Amino acid sequence: MSICIRNASVVNEGQTRVADVWIEGEFISKITSPGEISQKANQEIDATGLLLIPGAIDDQVHFREPGLTHKGEIYTEARAAVAGGVTSFMEMPNTVPAATTIELLEEKYSRAQQVSLANYSFFMGTTNDNLSELLKVNPKTVCGVKIFMGSSTGNMLVDNPETLNNIFSQVKMLIALHCEVDWMIKENMIAMTEKYGEDIPIELHGQIRSAEACYASSSFAVELAKKHNTRLHILHISTAKELELFDGDKPLSEKRITAEACIHHLWFTDADYKTKGNYIKWNPSVKTETDRTFIREALNNGKIDVIATDHAPHTIEEKEQKYAKAPSGGPLIQHSVVAMLDLVKQGVLTKERMVQLMSHNVADMFAIDRRGYIREGYFADMVLIDPACSWTVDKSNIAYKCGWSPFEGHSFSSKIKTTFVNGHAVYNDGVWDETKKGERLAFNR
Repeated sequence: MSICIRNASVVNEGQTRVADVWIEGEFISKITSPGEISQKANQEIDATGLLLIPGAIDDQVHFREPGLTHKGEIYTEARAAVAGGVTSFMEMPNTVPAATTIELLEEKYSRAQQVSLANYSFFMGTTNDNLSELLKVNPKTVCGVKIFMGSSTGNMLVDNPETLNNIFSQVKMLIALHCEVDWMIKENMIAMTEKYGEDIPIELHGQIRSAEACYASSSFAVELAKKHNTRLHILHISTAKELELFDGDKPLSEKRITAEACIHHLWFTDADYKTKGNYIKWNPSVKTETDRTFIREALNNGKIDVIATDHAPHTIEEKEQKYAKAPSGGPLIQHSVVAMLDLVKQGVLTKERMVQLMSHNVADMFAIDRRGYIREGYFADMVLIDPACSWTVDKSNIAYKCGWSPFEGHSFSSKIKTTFVNGHAVYNDGVWDETKKGERLAFNR
């Protein structure tokens, strides 16, 4: 099967140019100036006026399978991903059971092979006593190891300094961290409960899961990583102060410590709790406008290396409970690319920089094999976008299993038209073609 995309505005490797792109099977075969390809493909696409970008690679999602499938499944959330221009995802281990053994991890890969419309990888989870399992992980077939240094349950909360020291010194692949100091959060929660009882206002979430708790954890992790030369990646930066920990002057290829920003910390502030309530309750919390301003600036100064979603669906019923019982997290993956394009329109960053942070840098940071760029010989993971098509999010066009979005009622200024995964047009104008599934990501390590 051959596809020729003609006259697209290709956003790739720091520039935008009009080009024709030829897809042969799973791969990009030719990239030329318009009109240079005289041969006709099996499918011809006139992309005049459309953007063509490499598919976004989301390095932090929670698709809830196994064990929590009333909230989401690999099938439903990957389906939402491709509708949003995300062609590959890396999923977190805090399912039920948690993916903390090689056997449990491979069961998730087997399930994704059967049902995922996007390409996939899964993080290996850490506990206080599974170091021997971590050392069995194959870095060529698994994206990384995930540590919850805050905001987890059971044995997945790993904050013992000796345990962490052993992991940081012995695990040789990328370690991704959720950084919050659990005891500080618990103390804040006790104080708020004493004052408000069961009626704690959601507006206090940013004070309970405080900037101090984030910085104390992140700074400790950075100190450990420098001590052991660990390949450390800190997820979902939510505070201005944490940005002091990262080097914006080094090129990504020279960094051993990297940082991620998520859509919700780039979009919302604590002022939005009044209207959005628990629907924007995340861990780490959405914080102040000042924090958001600094995180946005870090997209351009090199301190933030990638943009992700931390997509984490919960049901409406769960979210509508009182503050203390309502779980943290929300669905974002279907709307991440268009949300960032709105920030491009606002002048927060350029579309070229957006593509670097959502595609190129993720591929480079994880050493993903032949993905993240529009290059000849690379997998044809690409997205056609209409940059001048406004549409409004409502329940009729939400693909998440949970059936809601924090963006409901918002009108985005651009729209995903077609998403290609491994050369297959899996999503086109609101219709999914599920005849081909995504593939397991491979890593050049």
